[in-house]
Amino acid sequence: MNKPTPIAKKINLGDGKEITIETGVLAKQAHGSVVVKQGKTIILATVVSAKESNPDVDFMPLTVEYQEKFAAFGRFPGGFRKREGRPTDYEILVARLVDRALRPLFPKDYHAETYVNVELISAEQDVMPDALAGLAASAALMVSDIPFHGPISEVRVARVDGKIIINPTFSEVERSDIELMVGATKENILMVEGEMDEVSEEEMLEAIKAAHSAIKIHCRAQEELMEMANATEKRDYEKEPEDAELEKLVREKTYEKAYNFAKQGIADKHKRSDGFDNIKEEFIESLNLDEEDEETPLKLKLIDKYYHDVMRDAVRNLILDEGIRLDGRKTNEVRPIWCEVDYLPSAHGSAIFTRGETQSLSTVTLGSKLDEQTIDQVLIQESERFMLHYNFPPYSTGDARPKRGISRREIGHGNLALRALKRMIPSEEDCPYTIRVVSDILESNGSSSMATVCAGTLALMDSGVQIKKPVSGIAMGLITDNETGRWAVLSDILGDEDHLGDMDFKVTGTADGITACQMDIKVEGLSYEIMRKALQQAKEGRHHILNIMLETISEPRPEFKPHVPKIHKIIIDKELIGAVIGPGGKVIQGIQKETGSTIVIEEYGEKGLVTITAPNSKSMDATIKEIERITAVPEVGKVYNGIIKAIKDFGAFVEILPGKQGLLHISEIAYKHISDINQVLKVGDSIEVKLLGIDPKNGTLRLSHKVLLKRPPRNEKKKKKAVI
Repeated sequence: MNKPTPIAKKINLGDGKEITIETGVLAKQAHGSVVVKQGKTIILATVVSAKESNPDVDFMPLTVEYQEKFAAFGRFPGGFRKREGRPTDYEILVARLVDRALRPLFPKDYHAETYVNVELISAEQDVMPDALAGLAASAALMVSDIPFHGPISEVRVARVDGKIIINPTFSEVERSDIELMVGATKENILMVEGEMDEVSEEEMLEAIKAAHSAIKIHCRAQEELMEMANATEKRDYEKEPEDAELEKLVREKTYEKAYNFAKQGIADKHKRSDGFDNIKEEFIESLNLDEEDEETPLKLKLIDKYYHDVMRDAVRNLILDEGIRLDGRKTNEVRPIWCEVDYLPSAHGSAIFTRGETQSLSTVTLGSKLDEQTIDQVLIQESERFMLHYNFPPYSTGDARPKRGISRREIGHGNLALRALKRMIPSEEDCPYTIRVVSDILESNGSSSMATVCAGTLALMDSGVQIKKPVSGIAMGLITDNETGRWAVLSDILGDEDHLGDMDFKVTGTADGITACQMDIKVEGLSYEIMRKALQQAKEGRHHILNIMLETISEPRPEFKPHVPKIHKIIIDKELIGAVIGPGGKVIQGIQKETGSTIVIEEYGEKGLVTITAPNSKSMDATIKEIERITAVPEVGKVYNGIIKAIKDFGAFVEILPGKQGLLHISEIAYKHISDINQVLKVGDSIEVKLLGIDPKNGTLRLSHKVLLKRPPRNEKKKKKAVI
């Protein structure tokens, strides 16, 4: 059997680089599959969709998975099992980026289970493969028969030394002050996420425009590949049942009621939800449906669908017509805020940030080097000293259901907040601690990730971590009307405004610039004019929130709290590392057990760095004393309390420091003559000695005990003889 001839399309990236998209060779039983190559990096993307729609769902049941194979870079997976397992946080974050760009482009009435799998099967050291995942997933859909209003692509854009770079290398990203992942079609931006070093709104827009220019090229290449693969025909699928008369009736009977109810400006989301539900229930009761009629369940399902559309239109029109929002606010108004720090007396730092019905209780924990997060990925092996974890328990929204593990949403929201704060964390030299921020969402009605940024900032300042600048965040929304061209940007959106609106645009930053953003667009044709307006309005909102935060705590506390572990660092000669560790770790383990401290030793250039973490000052002082004793360098003229290790006829060998022995010659023990040294000294005895000198040739230490004794008068013997 001969190898099939691949159908391929090349994308020229400039500077001699190119991307190749191939189909028709691998995974041909999938409904669509492609191989994307850039240099030695190869990604396989496949897509499979059920032939029948799921009648029990009213959304697109899409699942996107991203996995990096360790064999792709010639590595073994860590752990006991030595095989790939559950997705890492990084893989989940990449999958979420792809999902957010793909999901809006499936037909609204297409409800078939669909699975997109993207796998890294070959890797190159400095190529970031996640930037190719969106392109690969979209291309697999384009060459399939699955209905999809693509193509899309995603690129990473970075600014390095003032220059915009598309799909930068790992090393370039490390030097960047803007790093964004952008997903888009040829016409519209769909998704943006990334971090920045306090840049302006215009600088961020410039980076997004550069990314979109590259994406347009990717999209054209996919369209050509689809033509080459004869994949222009898409499958027919069962459409959702419709009832035009029922839809008209629902709108006639409920729209005005929904509009007037929305106009009341009820801030309590549960009361608001109950009010909207009552309108629907009153309509259903007016129909006098026969429960035994087999068509009744379908009618009730259609009423739910049509009434949702009515409620959506009523809320949106109220904003566009009268500038009134669901809770009565103006479009640029932020909900009431209250903050508190030091709420938890035993935490190293804590804060509550409450904005409307969204509340975060955040804590800071400071730890040692051993508490760092180890990262073992295919291409990245390092450790992180700053972590941020976000928890979203069901009770925060009044849901009666169990919490089962960490959701992908929690990982994504926590990562956004981490990116917002990470560039404001002081360096390890200025703050030697490992830092963990945890945000527990106690209430949620929109923008809990931005509440996490604000609460995390307050908790860090409460802990005494000297962050460079405080950071605040806000979520912006958008309502548009394509027929009239009207639009309104909303500050600090509610959960309902996120659900019923056209955009969720989260922006974080200091008083001087943006540090992170995340944007999801649900409509076509979002102009840069609207984005510019949203960013400017977000800036005003961020500054308003930041000023309230600074009224609670204006700057980081000057000192850490008394119960924070103590950390001290000692630089030692590299050759002394072994002495501190001891044979089989015996010495260092003994010190830790005796003092209750934690000791980490690592190479530090030409020296050794000893980092001590202790629960209190007493433990720290004892540990420092022992480390200094072990690593002390013999000083000529200094007196030591030594231990006799061996005795010879000509003198004794005395250990004055761990591993440092010197010769105490028999003539240096006392002023009187000693005929038998064994009658004066014994192995194991302690004796005070003074270091007289160090032989420059062989490093031998010359010790003396007699110089510490009172010298007898020179003429004492002569006087005694004269008396006799």
